[in-house]
Amino acid sequence: MGRPLFPRRAILAGAGLAAPAALRAQPISARPLRLIVGFAPGGAADTVARLIAPAMGEVLGQTVVVENRSGASGTNAAAFVAAAPPDGHTVLLSTLTQASNPHLFSGLSFDYATAFAPVSLVVLFPTVLAVRRDFPVTDAAGFLALARKRPEPITYGTPGNATAQHMAAELLQLRTGIRLEHVPYRGGADAARDLAAGVVEASFNSVGTLQPALAAGARPLMAVTAERIPSLPDVPTGAECGIPDYALSDICGLFSPAATPPDRVARLQAAVVAALATEEVRTRLRGMEVQGVGSTPAEFTRFMQTESARLGTLIRAAGIKLS
Repeated sequence: MGRPLFPRRAILAGAGLAAPAALRAQPISARPLRLIVGFAPGGAADTVARLIAPAMGEVLGQTVVVENRSGASGTNAAAFVAAAPPDGHTVLLSTLTQASNPHLFSGLSFDYATAFAPVSLVVLFPTVLAVRRDFPVTDAAGFLALARKRPEPITYGTPGNATAQHMAAELLQLRTGIRLEHVPYRGGADAARDLAAGVVEASFNSVGTLQPALAAGARPLMAVTAERIPSLPDVPTGAECGIPDYALSDICGLFSPAATPPDRVARLQAAVVAALATEEVRTRLRGMEVQGVGSTPAEFTRFMQTESARLGTLIRAAGIKLS
């Protein structure tokens, strides 16, 4: 259940830097590409979509228009794209909800397992466990020891119920036997703000979202990632803290309708890789503490299948429900 995300050494592996010139020579269509995002404007997924859209459009030779269809934990947008013509002109940028939603929703108009053709894992948002500045321990071992002996559970904030960060906390509890008290927020920024204010004792959150809290004195104890986070080189991973294969972070990935022709899927994937390789996108992602990936469709398909299976097991074991 603890399979890590793509290790950092795989990020932008085989980035296909020759692809952009070949693609520019053969514009695919004068019609715009509709990039559907299942979350509100200004959020992490929307920001990533609007960052890569111009670069993808330049490579594909067509305009890329970002459309927000928020609601129901991303299922509204997923349903829209699942029903779209499979001609490569409508695609979905989604998060790890694409792997968890099948285990949280019933009666949907589509089947997550068969409705989409995974194109590429675009980025990942590294998850960190951090504690408020006056928390009485200084490392992950102390955190686990305190959680085991203290009568009342340690409180922790996340961006909300059934988010990747909530699941990271639940996975930690299942793997270590500790007991924590979840305080769900309406977004990661709110959870980080209350961590900085001392309202909650800890937070599982993306490292970029936590930056203001860390600057205010909150302390990162553990990276819930396969390898150490470059901007937090002194923060150990779960494996280094004695929890093997403990890695669970949120993602953004690109999906097209299932019957999209393979050559169009390949062009979309090459456009993603080319966009991630541009200096502007790389610089912006670094500033957001986001890691670009750019996987192949086959790699992303295997990743999603594995993540859906392990998240389904976790959701059932932890009794996670959407409130």
